[in-house]
Amino acid sequence: MSGGSLGIRSGSYGSLDKQGQNGVLPIQAASATRTKAYSKMLKEKETLIHWICKFAGRKKVGMLLLCVISAAVFVWVVYFGEDQENDNSSKVNDNLALNNPLINVVQSIRIDNWTSLSVSVKETKVGVMHPPPPSYFLGYTLPPGHPCNTFTLPPPPADKKRTGPRPCPVCYLPVEEAVALMPKVPSFSPVIKILTYIFEENLNRETEFGGSDFGGYPTLKQRNDSYDIRESMNMHCGFVKGRKPGRGTGFDIDDSDLLEMEQCNGVVVASAIFGAFDIIQQPRNISEYSKQTVCFYMFVDEETEADLRGKYENKKIGVWRIVLVRDLPYTDGRRNGKIPKLLLHRLFPNARYSLWIDGKLELVADPYQILERFLWRKNATLAISRHYKRFDVFIEAEANKAAGKYDNASIDHQVEFYKREGLTPYSEAKHPITSDVPEGCVIIREHIPISNLFTCLWFNEVDRFTS
Repeated sequence: MSGGSLGIRSGSYGSLDKQGQNGVLPIQAASATRTKAYSKMLKEKETLIHWICKFAGRKKVGMLLLCVISAAVFVWVVYFGEDQENDNSSKVNDNLALNNPLINVVQSIRIDNWTSLSVSVKETKVGVMHPPPPSYFLGYTLPPGHPCNTFTLPPPPADKKRTGPRPCPVCYLPVEEAVALMPKVPSFSPVIKILTYIFEENLNRETEFGGSDFGGYPTLKQRNDSYDIRESMNMHCGFVKGRKPGRGTGFDIDDSDLLEMEQCNGVVVASAIFGAFDIIQQPRNISEYSKQTVCFYMFVDEETEADLRGKYENKKIGVWRIVLVRDLPYTDGRRNGKIPKLLLHRLFPNARYSLWIDGKLELVADPYQILERFLWRKNATLAISRHYKRFDVFIEAEANKAAGKYDNASIDHQVEFYKREGLTPYSEAKHPITSDVPEGCVIIREHIPISNLFTCLWFNEVDRFTS
């Protein structure tokens, strides 16, 4: 079979005309005028090539072509480089601009607190326009020479038996600077993007072990699945009996308080006193700006509220708004205290940041200073202190047994369960983890899916095992 019969190839341009006349190719025959014009153009092109070779020398033609290609590449880079700079215009460099002499030192701080995960809006090959990608906080760096860059903690006190408050110097920025550095966008949440919570009208109490009417009765399979982090997750996280936390769920709160809590959309500072166990401590060194913008909430039970009656008006004592909680789900006060400590993201669904302090503590720094120092400056989403003395879970368990904080059999059961899951004693081999035992009296965090998941998992262990 010849190529001519396929209508694909021919030996010369002249034979194409013949094939067209024979009806083999559906191509209109070119006119004689067009053929002559094409031949003339080809002849001129060949003449130009011969002239270049004569002028430059045949050995230099390759170099000439290389120069032409290089010039084309240069033009392409310049053109698309400018286009890429325009694409990156969504990245924002915020400079502090407060009329305060204290801020001048920090005005050179570079704050790249927006980042795009992909290129800006472009038209794809199929003509579909994609929305701009989400942006996330990236952190910042204090300028060279800033005193906080070289700040170090003093040596521990020589007398290890010393009791009472101990100084803990921290390099805080002035409040005005800390406020100016507050991120405009949330931090990135690795893997998980959507976290929803299980609501059960009819509780199934027939599971392997553990659980409660407040936290639900998840199976061991559900527990294991909750540690398999996915982009979208639905899990137990307290308040399982109601669609809205605090309303018919246990740990019930008046609707007027719930409405106020929903309107807290920035920073919340929270604490709790149950069983009139502690005395309310008023925060110190709080700026006027924080008093106007930060939500201060103290959760109390009926016994504590009765003890406070007559000491406050309009539901406030100092900066604290007093919230009465009814129908506490546990008989153990420590376990009840874990509800606001670990589930603030459920009680304050619109808050961006929270700072939890135990009722026995006194807040002595402004919330914005604390958030800047422990979250924003470190580009972190959760901060919690190490235990001051113990670093190993097994040693901590024995200390709890010695202190009579819980019945020994329950503590042993929990520790043995974790040992079967692979928990080992703490050692330097676990670095960069510096301790297995946190001191949970202060928890500072940003309310994003990954940190919310973490505190849900923590609470579920409290609900299932010991407080």
